[in-house]
Amino acid sequence: MRRIALVLLLATAAFAQGCTLSHANIRKADAIVMQAQDAVPTCHQPDNCAAPSALLDQANAELASSTADAPHHAIGLLEDGESAMVARLNLIRGARHSIDVQTYIWQQDDAGKLILDQLVEAARRGVKVRILADQLFAFGDAKLLATLARTRANFEVRLYNPTFRKAHTPPLEFAAGVVCCFLRFNQRMHNKLLLVDDAIGITGGRNYEDRYFDWNDEFDYRDRDVVVGGPVARTMATSFDTFWNHKRSVPLTHLRDVNRQIRSDGPDAPRWVEPAYSRPDRVSDALAEAADPQWVQEHLVANSIPVGRVDYLSDLPGKTEKPADREDRELTGRIMGMLSAARREVVLQTPYLVLSDRAKKLFRALHKRPDAPRVVVSTNSLASTDAFAVYAISYKHRKAYFTKYGFEIYEMKPQVEDRPDTDEGVSYDVFHAPSGGRRNASPSEEPGLFGSRNGRGRRNRPAPLRTAGMRIGLHAKSIVVDDSFAMVGTHNFDPRSDHYNTESGVVVYDRPFADALRASIMSDTRPENAWVVAPRKPTIPVLGQISEALGDVSEKLPLFDLWPFRYTTNYDLNPGCMPKRPNDAQFFQCYHAVGDFPEVNLSLKMIYTRLLTAFGSASSGIL
Repeated sequence: MRRIALVLLLATAAFAQGCTLSHANIRKADAIVMQAQDAVPTCHQPDNCAAPSALLDQANAELASSTADAPHHAIGLLEDGESAMVARLNLIRGARHSIDVQTYIWQQDDAGKLILDQLVEAARRGVKVRILADQLFAFGDAKLLATLARTRANFEVRLYNPTFRKAHTPPLEFAAGVVCCFLRFNQRMHNKLLLVDDAIGITGGRNYEDRYFDWNDEFDYRDRDVVVGGPVARTMATSFDTFWNHKRSVPLTHLRDVNRQIRSDGPDAPRWVEPAYSRPDRVSDALAEAADPQWVQEHLVANSIPVGRVDYLSDLPGKTEKPADREDRELTGRIMGMLSAARREVVLQTPYLVLSDRAKKLFRALHKRPDAPRVVVSTNSLASTDAFAVYAISYKHRKAYFTKYGFEIYEMKPQVEDRPDTDEGVSYDVFHAPSGGRRNASPSEEPGLFGSRNGRGRRNRPAPLRTAGMRIGLHAKSIVVDDSFAMVGTHNFDPRSDHYNTESGVVVYDRPFADALRASIMSDTRPENAWVVAPRKPTIPVLGQISEALGDVSEKLPLFDLWPFRYTTNYDLNPGCMPKRPNDAQFFQCYHAVGDFPEVNLSLKMIYTRLLTAFGSASSGIL
C-alpha cells in the first residue's frame, strides 16, 4: 500500500507539472482551427433552412401568449427511447437560430453518433451549436474532438472540469486526480439539457448512448425526460450560459491532448463525415419519424399538456467550492422543500437509494408526524442495477427505511413483460380503490405523455441472472408530491447528487401533469414489474428476535457487517391475489418471499455486494 501511495503521489506531481499548456501552443491550435473551418453556410435563408417542427411551433405559440404574471407552457413526458430520440431529432432539424446541449455521458455508439451528426448538419446550415459535456465520461477521444474543433466557427464544444486539462483520463491519472484534488475531481456536471432557439428544451435522465434510447441489444435503461416549450426555456438558456462561461468549462484547444492532436493534424486534416452505424436501419427509421409531421403530431404534440408555472432549477457550477452556500445547490434545496411540504403522499423514483444526512432527517420528521404521508419508492433491484456497489449501501440500511422513514419500496425486476395491467378491469394501483378509470390502461396505452412505456430492448448484464434474455435497469429520477406538483430531472436520491454533482430538472405545478407522472411511476411498481420489499415473515419467535438483534448490531458496525439474515427481504405476488401493501394484515397470505437478491445467480458480484455491505458504508458519498 505504501508503494502504491508513493507511485500515486509521484504521478500526481508529474501530471500537475504537465497540466499547463503554453499560450503559444493555444494560439497555434486556434490559428489552425480558424484556417480549417468552413465559414460558408449551406443555406442563406433567414430561418437557416429549418425543417418543419410542430414541437417548436407549439413552443413559440406558448411564448407569444405568455405574460410575466401568466406563463403558458406545453409539456410532455418522453417515456420511451423512440419518442425521446425522435423528439430530439425533430427539434435539431427544426432549429432556426441556436442549439445548446449539456450532458454527462456521450458515447460514440449509434445514438451518440447520430445526434452528433445532426448537430454538425445544423451548424453547416447556419445554426449556432454549443455542446458542453462533462469530461470524465464524454467523448474521451482527442482525434474526434480535434475533428469537431475544425468543423465550423458556429460549432463549439467545451468539456467541463477536465482532469489534468485533458480530454482522456487513463486509469493512473484517474487515481492521481483522486489523490491530488479529491473535491474538485469528484464534482461532476450531471446536468442534461437540449435547448433549441431558447424556446423549447428537453431535460431529464437521458445521456447520449444507445442504452438510453432502447438501442442496446442486452440492457436498456428505463428512463424519463420532459420536453417543455414556453418561457421556462429562457431560464434554461441563462443556466446554460452560466455553465458555458464558467472557468471549469474548457475549450478544446485548451486541452493538452486535443491541442497536441490539432497541431499534429494541421489545417488540411480530414473533416467531419457522416458516420457509419452498426444498425443503419433503426437510424433511418428514427430520421424518417422525425421528418414525418403526422408521426410527430400523433406521438408528441397531441399528447402534450398545457400548464402554467414551470420552474427550471440547476445547481451552480463548482458547488463543492462553497459547500456551506445553499444557493449553489438550488435543485437539491427545492427537492427537500417539496418533500417537507408533503401532506398525503410522496411518490419517488430513483435508481439509487442512499440517503444523505439531510434526507434522513427530513424523512424521519415526516414519518414521526401524526398524519405521516405515505412514501412510495420505485428503485432498482440487484438484478436490474448496473451499480451493484451503490445497491449494497442501500441494502445495508433497508431496515431503517422501514422503521425510521416508513418507506414502501418496490424494486425493479430485470425483465419487464408487455402485458395488460388489469384482470377483469380491476386496477393494480394499490394506492387507490379499484376502478375502471385511466389508471387501468396497459403500459403501451398509459397516458404517460409523449410516447408509450415500452422500449425496444434492455441492456448489459451487471450480474448473471437465472433466466436469459434482455434486461432493463431503472435510470429515471422523478418525484410527485400530493398529486399537485412534480419534478423530473437528473437528481438521484443519494449523497453524490446532494453534495458533489451539479444537477438540474423541472418542477411543474399542475395536477394533470402530476397525475400522468404518478401513473407512469406507479406502473413500474406493479407486481409484473417489481418485487415488494417487506419485513421477513416471523417464523421461530425467539431465534427470529435474536437474529434481528444481531442484524441491528451488525448493521451499525463500519466493518465486519456480514450477518446474512436481514430484517427485510423481497416478495412476489401469489397467483390469483390482488396486490397488497406491506403493512396490510393479509400481505403474507398473498405474497411469497423470493430472497434478498431474486433472479441473481450466486456469483462473485453477489459476494462483492455482501462485502460492500460490510465495508462500503464510508464510501456512500462518492459511489
